Amino acid sequence: MSDLQSSALARVAPSATLAATAKARALKAEGRNIISLGAGEPDFDTPETIKAAAIAAIQRGETKYTDVDGLPELKAAIVAKFARENGLSYTAAQIHVAPGGKPVIYNALVATLNAGDEVIVPAPYWVSYPDMVLLAGGDPVFVTGEEADGFKLRPEVLEAAITPRTKWLILNSPSNPTGAAYTRAELEALAEVLRRHPHVWVLTDDMYEHLIYGDFQYTTIAQVAPDLYDRTLTVNGVSKAYAMTGWRIGYAGGPKPLIDLMRKVASQTTSNPASISQWAAVEALNGPQDFLPERGAAFERRRDLVVSMLNQATGIRCPTPEGAFYVYPSIHGLIGKTAPDGTVIDGDEAFATALLEAEGVSVVHGAAFGLSPYFRISYATSEAVLEDACARIQRFAASLR
Repeated sequence: MSDLQSSALARVAPSATLAATAKARALKAEGRNIISLGAGEPDFDTPETIKAAAIAAIQRGETKYTDVDGLPELKAAIVAKFARENGLSYTAAQIHVAPGGKPVIYNALVATLNAGDEVIVPAPYWVSYPDMVLLAGGDPVFVTGEEADGFKLRPEVLEAAITPRTKWLILNSPSNPTGAAYTRAELEALAEVLRRHPHVWVLTDDMYEHLIYGDFQYTTIAQVAPDLYDRTLTVNGVSKAYAMTGWRIGYAGGPKPLIDLMRKVASQTTSNPASISQWAAVEALNGPQDFLPERGAAFERRRDLVVSMLNQATGIRCPTPEGAFYVYPSIHGLIGKTAPDGTVIDGDEAFATALLEAEGVSVVHGAAFGLSPYFRISYATSEAVLEDACARIQRFAASLR
């Protein structure tokens, strides 16, 4: 069977976050007391108004094929959302809807990349970015946002990474895995670099836009730099803020020529997203938004709990993120130590494996996101579970010698 796999697929690895979640699920099935902090999925339920809209759509018979890249009613809701929340003006012809944010990004990359084209991917990165670039035939170029810079890309680092072959820059704010979010001034500084390189397009993944804490003011790059509008794809979706991960609806706004190409890809791959999910998304975007601040406050309390407890753990340093529902703690202080079972903590993968075995806490190792030695925790679960998990991590860290 060695000749079955395509050379394109051989370039990529399975999702590390999905793998960690699957392993935790398997251990639970064996009877182990496992706390899984790997999945990026809100524990809140989809709001009742959204579920009711989906049921009503079923009862109306809205169960047929729709336009390949979205219902007119959903596109209108997305156009209104971009205008209302981001100050961005799009027409329906500039909107692309797909079965999740991941297909939106993949459609854009497949539609535009040729062999040898480069895509700048700031690390730490969401695990799927580089592999989607590789599947689309391009070459990911990794640049690092250091912890000292809040895990964010500095303008001079971006400048140094751009070559004549650069096709895209991918930005993710707030970030998975770090929760880091770019300020308006930081986006303006990156835009100043991009103005000098008109051949570079920007793909901004804004999936965690509504999960922002404290007095941080959210902006997206096409809003901050309107002159980049014609080469920016603004990606978003209903998965995180509206607790609709399983409904699979992602969307984007961008220049019509790019959207036309993305529609062509979708027409020969997924076709339209599920009709029922689209009607639910119409309600999500047009309906009541009053639950968002309440849920945001709950996530902020969880963030503060996790950051506080991890910073009390031996050898662990946990920065405070601006958004999303992840923390990305450093284990620099634990490298080279040995667990009670003799395991040497020679990197973050060894740490994550030993933590799971010793204390039953599943996290994702930092190497999967392109920056070590760190690990990612999703705090999209209850405070009681998080307190238990962090106590276990403290106990494990204290046991290392």
